[in-house]
Amino acid sequence: MTSPESTRPEREFSRRQFLGRSACQAATVAAGMVTLAPATETATPRVRVAIIGVRNRGRDLAGLFAANPRADVRVLCDLDPGVIGSAVSAVTAAGATAPQIEHDFRRVLDRKEIDAVVIATPDHWHAGMTTLACTAGKDVYVEAPATWCLGEALPPLAAAQRSKRIVQCGIQERSSDHLREAIEFVHSGQLGAVRFARAWVVHRRKPIPPKSSTPAPLGVDYQAWLGPAAARAFNLNRYHFNWRWFWDYGGGELAHWGTHWLDVARWGLNVEWPQRVSASGMIASTQDAAETPDTMTAQFVYPNQTLVWEHRLSSGYGVEGRSTGVAFHGEKGVLVLDRGGWRVYDGVSAGSSGSANSMQQQHVDNFLTSVLTRQPPTCDLWQGVISAGLAHLGNIAYRVGHEIQYDPVRGKCLNDTAATTLAQGRTTRTV
Repeated sequence: MTSPESTRPEREFSRRQFLGRSACQAATVAAGMVTLAPATETATPRVRVAIIGVRNRGRDLAGLFAANPRADVRVLCDLDPGVIGSAVSAVTAAGATAPQIEHDFRRVLDRKEIDAVVIATPDHWHAGMTTLACTAGKDVYVEAPATWCLGEALPPLAAAQRSKRIVQCGIQERSSDHLREAIEFVHSGQLGAVRFARAWVVHRRKPIPPKSSTPAPLGVDYQAWLGPAAARAFNLNRYHFNWRWFWDYGGGELAHWGTHWLDVARWGLNVEWPQRVSASGMIASTQDAAETPDTMTAQFVYPNQTLVWEHRLSSGYGVEGRSTGVAFHGEKGVLVLDRGGWRVYDGVSAGSSGSANSMQQQHVDNFLTSVLTRQPPTCDLWQGVISAGLAHLGNIAYRVGHEIQYDPVRGKCLNDTAATTLAQGRTTRTV
């Protein structure tokens, strides 16, 4: 199937959503080496990196990149000056030189010396920034989920294809040695036919009490933070971290953690887009201002397999004795895994353990390797789009209150105007 031509308007693209694996694969075709920072004390090539969004996850990534001998963290960018200091400390604590500071990500993209950007902003900026970064000639590491809605996936895919940029999605499980070993065991046939998988997250999150709107914090460019989202008065509940629980900026726990574990589950089942999706849930807490459900199940039906998601944010008692993970149910046994290891039950005894920290380091290192060699990363944009897409489909089914059928080629939910409207997202999204 052919890839979309760069001269066609984006509106026309939307009728042919997700044209196949080729659009993302083309983004990782060799395009010549990037211009790398000169080595001063070592012969190791270094990729010059900017981190965009440096609170929490962005701060952690700044430290991970700074600790890698093949990365040179040149710039930190955030529109909230209050979060810059801890991110600078994360870089210098790794033994690197303090980076320069920017507050407008567009100025970062204008810098010719930057080879790659790390996008760790709220979800509603991920796809737009990825598109602009690829167009500016930067390779991209974008946190999961890769998109805020199904309808915004094609522009970054097309931009990555046209510019031949490397795009790695921050689904670190793809770089884990022990999780890869577990998936290989599932694929080996030792579990027999695997037709059912379950993925879950169960833990306690504090409810968000309602708050009144206030002026934005001093020095914060709140209109820039909103970007493509609807205009609203500033409310602390919708700002740092808690933005995840509001539809304008995130997709709740299903997008936050579900993107990761649904990715592992469909990796093991070796599937992409489901035929049918249903979901049910609620906001169990009576004192929560959040919009997204804190209790939810979703079912993704494929021709010969079924994948079930569950999250509960008011309990410490998880599934299969684990707070997060995936279980693959085969004819000859059940394999259960999480970031700490995997084990087979009721079948051939097998398993191993691993480290979440090493997983993070390996994912960053894999991205840098891809930038230097122009080889595909372990979790390219196409894979990230699909796994985010499953989370979006589950949320859509929950919001419309009935089963949906999604056509990934046309980018529409079949015979369902309400679901298609949610799939396509905002009609105008300028960045």
